[in-house]
Parts: sequence; structure tokens; C-alpha cells
Amino acid sequence: MTKVLIVLILALVVEAVGVVFLSKGLKQIGEVQTISAREIGRIIAKGATNASVLFGVALETAFFAIAAKFFLKEEVSVMRWAGVALIVFGAMLVSYSEKAKSKPAEASPTNEAPVSRSAR
Repeated sequence: MTKVLIVLILALVVEAVGVVFLSKGLKQIGEVQTISAREIGRIIAKGATNASVLFGVALETAFFAIAAKFFLKEEVSVMRWAGVALIVFGAMLVSYSEKAKSKPAEASPTNEAPVSRSAR
């Protein structure tokens, strides 16, 4: 009974954290302004590159795979675990690329010729 209670509490915490990140990401994306293909595409693109949304999805995915294995006693194949790992890795990769893109560009060198020292 204690084991089940610990697993349920852990599952609730992981699920809650995932939902919080999803909510944060959806608030960052904003609401749909008009119902059009262009606006829907914009929302999907923002969601697919939002770190909070991706982290929330990764947590939810991992939670459901673990729940299927331990609660439902389903056989979670290596292919399914690889899929979960791929989703989590993809979320991290997109999140990292967004952070790298948002960093300010370093000062670029000017096109001026180097100043040489004159011989004395």
C-alpha cells in the first residue's frame, strides 16, 4: 500500500509540473486572434518552439509511458521507450536552439585594416 501511495504522489507531482509548464507556454504564445489557416499555423509554430510547452509535453509523455508500464502492466516495448526518449530529446533540442537564437550576436569585427606599428 505504501508503494502505491508513493507512486501516486510522484505521478501527481510529475503531472502537475507538466501541466504548469504547458499552461505557462500557452500563456506565452497568446490567444488565437482570428480563425484562419495563417493564424493557426502561427500558433502551431510558436507552440512547437516554445520551451515551456515542449518541456510540459515531454513530462506528460514520460509520465504516461511509465504509467502504462507500472499501473496498467502494459508491455512497453523498446520502440516505445525510444519514442519517449526521442520526444524528450527533441524538446530539449528545440528549446536549446531557441535559447541560442535569442542570445544577442557578438560584436563582429570591422572591415578596417589592422594598424601596423612603424619601425623606428
